[in-house]
Amino acid sequence: METTTQSKTAQIKGSSRAKPAGKARRPDDAPPARRVQSLERAFSILEAIAGSSQLMSLADLSRSTGLHTSTTFHLIKTLIVLGYVVQDEAKRYRIGPRLFMQAAGAFNEVELVNLATPHLQRLAEETGETTHLAVRADSGIAVIAKVDARSSIRSSERVGIVRPAYCTAIGKVLLSALSKQDLDAYLRRGPFEAYTPKTVTSPAALREEIKRVAAAGLAYDDAEFNHELRCIAAPVRNFTQQTIAAFGISGPVWRVTQKDMQRLGARVAAIANDLSRDLGFRAQAKKTAIPRDHRKRVRS
Repeated sequence: METTTQSKTAQIKGSSRAKPAGKARRPDDAPPARRVQSLERAFSILEAIAGSSQLMSLADLSRSTGLHTSTTFHLIKTLIVLGYVVQDEAKRYRIGPRLFMQAAGAFNEVELVNLATPHLQRLAEETGETTHLAVRADSGIAVIAKVDARSSIRSSERVGIVRPAYCTAIGKVLLSALSKQDLDAYLRRGPFEAYTPKTVTSPAALREEIKRVAAAGLAYDDAEFNHELRCIAAPVRNFTQQTIAAFGISGPVWRVTQKDMQRLGARVAAIANDLSRDLGFRAQAKKTAIPRDHRKRVRS
């Protein structure tokens, strides 16, 4: 009996040695990574809450994620303990501060430029004009990213240069995001220099212009800073619903005409909203602004 068993064992070993070596596994042939079901479910709950325009109940979450109510309940209790979800008195849920803290800690200006660059390139390709991304810099604005126009005649704006906020489209967008108190303080810093005959220098007129930009979500610079350039800009918002940058284009007045401003403004706003969505903002449709001179022409 023992001899038979040893013989069979030898045959099995011999058979194993006799098998030809298979081809080496290529990286492309690697089996898919194993996924942790509980993590997938927890993230589906977070995404459902973050993607909803209103607070969600346990039943809402269970229905949205396709999870059993008891499973949803236990997962969301853990997310609450960790601070990623908050429950209100009506037992409805919203994203908690821990998630915002983690997102903010992972984000900086370099990441913003990296995310914005493909959108800047897309807008430059569509319009043929130079595109910019700018942020606040003391009382002015600083261009932190730029994609040049296809034409040999284009804006010479340099990355890193600081420009005034009150007479540039990207600056007006950033001013429109200020609180009333901060805007009042800014307007008290005058007098404001007139760079061209079209520069608005009156604090009262500037206040009205900034209100219009805030309402429309779009700003224009009709040769107000440089008499040879027209510019259009829109806000870039993040997951906290805050404006963190301005996104826009600039081109020579003979190429970017008054007639073109509203059409180009629609594209600037649309692509700025795409970038905002990449940053976690849920964009809302807003009315397109019309430049002062163009608005008069429409009315006449």
